[in-house]
Amino acid sequence: MKHTDKMLNDFTFKKFDFFLAACTLLLSLIGVILIGSANPVYRERQIAGVILGTVMMLLCSLLNYKLIARTGWAIYITSLALLLSVTIAGAISGGAARWIEIGPLRFQPSELTKILLIVFFAWFFDSNREKMDRPGFILCILAVLALPLVLILEQPDLSTAIVVGWVVVCMLYIAGLDYRIILRVLLAGVPAAGLFLFLVTRPGQGILNDYQYRRIMSWLAPGEWAQDSYQQQNSVMAVANGGLFGRGLGNDSPVSVKNGSFLPEPHTDFIMAVAGEELGFWGCMVILLLLNLIVFECIRIGIRTRDLTGRLICTGMAALIAGQAFVNLCVVTGLMPTTGLTLPFVSYGLTSLVSLYLGLGLVLNVGLQKGD
Repeated sequence: MKHTDKMLNDFTFKKFDFFLAACTLLLSLIGVILIGSANPVYRERQIAGVILGTVMMLLCSLLNYKLIARTGWAIYITSLALLLSVTIAGAISGGAARWIEIGPLRFQPSELTKILLIVFFAWFFDSNREKMDRPGFILCILAVLALPLVLILEQPDLSTAIVVGWVVVCMLYIAGLDYRIILRVLLAGVPAAGLFLFLVTRPGQGILNDYQYRRIMSWLAPGEWAQDSYQQQNSVMAVANGGLFGRGLGNDSPVSVKNGSFLPEPHTDFIMAVAGEELGFWGCMVILLLLNLIVFECIRIGIRTRDLTGRLICTGMAALIAGQAFVNLCVVTGLMPTTGLTLPFVSYGLTSLVSLYLGLGLVLNVGLQKGD
């Protein structure tokens, strides 16, 4: 009974961050409106996802994150089991096996795994803070990180692996790893990325799957790969055609990206193209502002807490939302190859949406803790 009380009641209600919750719900509402305009079939499902996510966020905010984090290795093993389930019985779509189908339900384990890994590494780094700069421990971190990354790459899902890597690097910096070590790794990554692009663009390369190869080549040479680059090119045109104030929500123009079927699934990865065309520059700025406010609030809560595990959870969520949004926006505007990453809280994707709400629930709980 005492354990249950500590699990649920070790916080102060007046410290609840209503501003973070309000920004999240407002951004989700904009997402529902855009999804309904892009493809009305998915509007009700997204509304259900927002409702479920809100309930899960509130429930998660009432649980003591410190006690959850103490089950670190169980969380890590659960994340590996989820990813392994995709490798064994994943449903294939668009050249990748990233989903588990249970009856009418479709679940993407890698989305929940992002949150689980944030909690695990927050606990792991806090438990070993005095070892952060030791070469042996750094190798241990790389080994622990490598297992989920390999399973994610097997799906294959390179973009999610990159985002997870980015999140862990941000958490390592806040955990106290010498910034010079991180800087050296990042500097070494620049020529490594150049070498990677050189190798994968060679004829007969065996590093990437066929669909990944086509995505990169259509980005580098859209004119020569017109059949594969048309989606991204149409996305850029849609954003440009929106102008300052857009063409209006739900417009029936036959040449819009949704009505003209210029984007196969505008309600998912390319929802920002719909926003750019229908809401214009200012509408997109509102979406970006809300995303930035959510990231800022996660950082602010992390700065205010004296507990390193809580600070790292907040850092991880801020890095996840910021990194995923950045990659998605780069894809929509043609600055990166098509990746398949959703725009947080805006794109259709129930697993992604509910998982992000769960993560924010933990952030809210960090802010509620007594003495933090």
